[in-house]
Amino acid sequence: MNGMLAAGQTLVTEEGEKVTVAELFGSGGQGEVYRVRTRNGDRAAKWYYPQLADTRQRRILDGLIDRGWADDRFLWPRSIVTSPDSRVPGFGYLMDVRPDRFHGLPELFRRDPSVSATTVRTLVTAALHTVEAYRTLHSRGIAYRDINWGNVFFDPATGDVLICDNDNAVVEGEDAGVAGTMDFMAPELVRQEQGVQPGIQTDLHSLAVLLFLLLMNHHPLDGALALGIRCMDEPAKRKLYGTDPVFVYDPADARNRPVPGEQPTVIATWRALPKILQDLFVATFTRGLRNPGSRVRESQWRDALSRVLDAVTVCRSCGRQNMTEPDGPAPQCWKCGRTLVLPPLLTVTTGTGTLRTHRGIRLEPHARVYAHHLAHDPDRHDFTAVVGEVTEHPRQPGRFGLTNRTASAWTVRRDDGKVQDVLPGRTVGLRAGLLLEFGGGTEAVVRD
Repeated sequence: MNGMLAAGQTLVTEEGEKVTVAELFGSGGQGEVYRVRTRNGDRAAKWYYPQLADTRQRRILDGLIDRGWADDRFLWPRSIVTSPDSRVPGFGYLMDVRPDRFHGLPELFRRDPSVSATTVRTLVTAALHTVEAYRTLHSRGIAYRDINWGNVFFDPATGDVLICDNDNAVVEGEDAGVAGTMDFMAPELVRQEQGVQPGIQTDLHSLAVLLFLLLMNHHPLDGALALGIRCMDEPAKRKLYGTDPVFVYDPADARNRPVPGEQPTVIATWRALPKILQDLFVATFTRGLRNPGSRVRESQWRDALSRVLDAVTVCRSCGRQNMTEPDGPAPQCWKCGRTLVLPPLLTVTTGTGTLRTHRGIRLEPHARVYAHHLAHDPDRHDFTAVVGEVTEHPRQPGRFGLTNRTASAWTVRRDDGKVQDVLPGRTVGLRAGLLLEFGGGTEAVVRD
């Protein structure tokens, strides 16, 4: 296999279970990853390069494994493995094998055919899932330390994400020995300011860079200034990302604007990005570059991305999906340039008293209402928990209704005051002014 471990070699876990090395998956900056056979099926084993298998890394792994985190969005370390006969020095750890449906972000950025199914809706969904995954990590006081495009994998069909390389995540304030990847590091880390360590605040910068790349297919600080650099070596990167970072769309500093003809993708994608997301990127990459406390929090990204996802609209002329401004006017299609025809809007109201939350869902054909739409402050968006679905009348093409996909009845009130129940599996026709009561104090109204 041309790796540190040989096929057929035996490793042993701390619990005494023997596992057998099968094949080399690949290698990275810290070590090599192998497929191994265990009594519970195949697992992946990361084996550290000798110079990195030190007591600090062992301590970090022990802490991560002791937490026993079962979040399915993370390939979390499960058990430390060693060579029982000390034939190979050092150690590694077991984790689950990454399913084949998950692809790396670099495949997306280079337009690899393997991710050709990716749509605008999928990209926004992947961004939303990524934010929620790191929000969960940070809520436990754990900093990831090295958020970059090599650690996040996504399903191009669903937008589901999987976070890998979690062996450097540590409790906030602890030393991990990892500063990050230069292109994603917060400016204060790039400048190597005294006393500054990677943590949750620096993670927020890295997360914003990742989101910008995911939605814009471009780095937020690579504009005209980057094109003017003849050799993109470490000193050049330190200036670009640390000592003189300028957002490509900084409203007060145009030095680093994308260059027409040279950087057309980011120009086109920024123009098509809803203002609610533009404003968050501007905040993080202007004030947030200078003041870490001004960086956009995960909850802000989550709420904005969720609203944009619910407002994705298909162009009736060319069939392409478009991000639109929630509750905003109809924009022009990014592909054909024609003004979009916005479908009816379902405004959902949840919560009680002053804690009422309002969400708008564009009722495209086959649009769905999910359980998270009916929750005041959902921790996680679950796109398998379907509450209702927009369906077309079987005998009257072009006429649509909302079908009840739950096990409980809804109550609807028409604009003429008539009240009726919508039983599970039944459909209510969509018309402006229709009021729906989903139960639990959640109601919705259809608007043009």
